[in-house]
Amino acid sequence: MSLFQAARSLGPHPYFIGAGCLVQTVWNKLTERPPEYGIGDVDIIYYDEADLSYAAEDAMITKGKEFFVGTPFPVDIKNQARVHLWYRDKFGIDLQPYHSLEAAIDTWPTTATCLGARLKEDDSWHIYAPFGLGDLFSLIVRPNKVLINESIYCSKAQKWKKLWPELQIIPWED
Repeated sequence: MSLFQAARSLGPHPYFIGAGCLVQTVWNKLTERPPEYGIGDVDIIYYDEADLSYAAEDAMITKGKEFFVGTPFPVDIKNQARVHLWYRDKFGIDLQPYHSLEAAIDTWPTTATCLGARLKEDDSWHIYAPFGLGDLFSLIVRPNKVLINESIYCSKAQKWKKLWPELQIIPWED
């Protein structure tokens, strides 16, 4: 079972596999690195506004552990409907509740990482990329200032530049 098939099986909630693992897989292909190079985890997001408890999210995480046995990376499963409940404590930034998965992806730290993909029931793909795919395929890291600050952006960009020196990092400008 592929990663996308397994994520789809977590249902019934809509999901995306997003951000780093997708972007870094593309960077690895474009820079002729091994497919798993530099990938720290797989982000799987879903949206369930009916139950914002951590217990419900933890149940989904536990279920995911069964589906993702053998995955070469840790799998991070998060209910985007409840991110606002813990984001300030973790990052020091207030966050309004997201109204959808797409609204969450719209706030991710770079234009290239604002990306989600899912395998639909008919095995066709749903790709969500609010800034398009140009920066991704051009190896450009550009800040998305909707939520993050300069410090977070610079930290991520520097980390990625060490792993993929081919990246063009666009500076944070006020």
